[in-house]
Amino acid sequence: MVRVYIRFYEELNDFLPHDQKKRLVERYCKKGTTVKALIEEMGIPHTEVDLVLVNGVSVSFVYQLTDDDGISVYPVFESFDIGAVTKVRPQPLREIRFIMDVHLGTLAKSLRILGFDTLYSNRYEDEEISIIAQKEKRIILTRDRGLLKRKIITHGYCVRSKDPDRQILEVVRRFDLMRRIDPFSRCLECNNPLVSVDKAGIAERLPPEVRKKYSDFKRCPDCDHIYWLGSHWHDMKKRLDKLLGTEL
Repeated sequence: MVRVYIRFYEELNDFLPHDQKKRLVERYCKKGTTVKALIEEMGIPHTEVDLVLVNGVSVSFVYQLTDDDGISVYPVFESFDIGAVTKVRPQPLREIRFIMDVHLGTLAKSLRILGFDTLYSNRYEDEEISIIAQKEKRIILTRDRGLLKRKIITHGYCVRSKDPDRQILEVVRRFDLMRRIDPFSRCLECNNPLVSVDKAGIAERLPPEVRKKYSDFKRCPDCDHIYWLGSHWHDMKKRLDKLLGTEL
């Protein structure tokens, strides 16, 4: 056995019991235990970690712990780039694309409203989510820590809040999405990008009041659903404007 000392910083403490929060914790591990194994044994998914220092030196997740190691574990840094220092952070994804587990259907719809490529199905199993995320280079959003501990997963986030409104605000802030928002651009049902459509070509499909009142329409090329900026959209827009503190 080896004895080590470990401390977690900032929001990583969300995952810890009260007696381990914001303090140096003594732990005993089997010889050969990796720093990743210890971190996840203590309840923190590796996808939440941005930097691990052992005795002041940045290490990768495969570092094997030795006696009296002092370990500092940091979450994602928002204010500065540590790319030249960290040995655990995966390469950033070129495009922000999400996949959600079964419990985050409302969040999935909200992200689609904001224009983000978001896969969701209430039939997804954890294994399927993991494979799709790896194959399509998607970020997994979940409240299931166990899902994010899978070795195959490189990009993921454990959503803290249970409230749908707080969840969307949490994700927008975590991934710095404000400048990427593109509302009324994606199908809320099947996630495909919408295309503009001429009113004359769809007029017979529109309710009489909609046909009189609106001029701009979009269509999903996959499911053929028609969209317009009606009262339903404006109600959602007001909610999101208030939540995000800006006008979409």
